[in-house]
Amino acid sequence: MDEDRFNMEMRKFLKEVGVTSQREIERLVRDGAVKGGELRLRMTLTAENADLEHVVERTLPVPDES
Repeated sequence: MDEDRFNMEMRKFLKEVGVTSQREIERLVRDGAVKGGELRLRMTLTAENADLEHVVERTLPVPDES
């Protein structure tokens, strides 16, 4: 696989991860499933055939229900 195709496929993967993750987070907030005014998130990226474990953590404030 050439480098341009690799970059294109990686961008497609990252876009899918971002879009689907955002939908799930918004669904949780919309459904009122988040308690305590904040959502503590952790995303772990692993690879089945390589030594990769990358963790990103973030706490998001959740808007008050109106």
